[in-house]
Amino acid sequence: MYVRHLQLGSFRNWERVDLPLRPGPTVFVGRNGEGKTNLVEAVGYLATMGSHRVSADAPLVRHGAEQAVVRAALRREDRELLVEIEINPGRANRVRVNRAPLPRPRELLGLVKTVLFAPEDLVLVRGDPSDRRRFLDDLLVSRTPRLAGVRSDYERVLKQRNALLKTARLARGGALATLDVWDGHLVDLGSQLLAARLRLVADLVPHVAAAHAQVAGPEAPLAGLGYTSTVPLAGDGTPMTAGTPLPDVAELANALRERVAERRQDEVDRGMTLVGPHRDDLVIALGPVPAKGFASHGESWSLALALKLGCLALYRADGEEPILVLDDVFATLDTDRRAALAAVARTAEQTLITAAVLDDVPAELRGTRVQVAGGAAFVVEDDTVLEGGVR
Repeated sequence: MYVRHLQLGSFRNWERVDLPLRPGPTVFVGRNGEGKTNLVEAVGYLATMGSHRVSADAPLVRHGAEQAVVRAALRREDRELLVEIEINPGRANRVRVNRAPLPRPRELLGLVKTVLFAPEDLVLVRGDPSDRRRFLDDLLVSRTPRLAGVRSDYERVLKQRNALLKTARLARGGALATLDVWDGHLVDLGSQLLAARLRLVADLVPHVAAAHAQVAGPEAPLAGLGYTSTVPLAGDGTPMTAGTPLPDVAELANALRERVAERRQDEVDRGMTLVGPHRDDLVIALGPVPAKGFASHGESWSLALALKLGCLALYRADGEEPILVLDDVFATLDTDRRAALAAVARTAEQTLITAAVLDDVPAELRGTRVQVAGGAAFVVEDDTVLEGGVR
């Protein structure tokens, strides 16, 4: 899959963009602040309905505008797909595919697949568990779109249950009886989410290990993945190996139900849900130890990069060819890591790269570039301006 044409309206700093794109590598070049990252951010939004830079939609809308529009013509083998998203902060977004409206915006998830690597991805190794949970769940939904509903419903149940627990702490009795109903919903949805996450981690393990060996060298410690959970059956963080048995949904539901019952009084006392996938973590290991707290800065970069390249390999194992987006990363990588990333980027059907300085990008990836400067973005080949759009 690749983006053949990208149009933006009132998105970030861009008032208007009309930009043709091609398969293969394309480099968006411009000084910091010109808006090149905003262009690839819009491509990422097509895949996840979210930004890799902010958690809310409001910053994506140009100052003074009420909504932003992202429109893209995508090519997948011999088929063309037109996706249009209206971003409406404070109101429901609207999505059209081939000009037909989708009843629910989340139905778009899984239709467009991207793998984005950016400096912000260092938080996957060094950041909070919430960053790694979001990474897992975004990848889950992209591979299995029906899980978008499970995740959304789980978050709704969690919010309602937390509100009830706060009430139960002050006025017990009837509130606790109602809590049993929400416990059932939490167990049902939480066990589905747990089972899907565990399967995903197991699927990722060999791809991440192979990507890390490619990036860090065969002499580097083995990169591993584990899962740690408030439900002991779901994992204690030990790195998974090939053939690791995984509990099924029914087993996880029973274990989650028992754990919720055990922690009931603690939850009432604290007024919050203490058990469930919302409190779990993906453990990234370097050799026998967790990377967080032990990995050096360079090792953390290698692991973050391996995690994203592992996603690319996983999609390919599924028979998909995602769009690869590399946002301002080549300037931060050393020679060996740049070469390893460039080798993979050359194989992608479409790679979109941002850079402040063209020389930071390996020469073999400079086939087409988009010059971003002075409120305009133009496709350039051999120093000749071909096509483009203005802000």
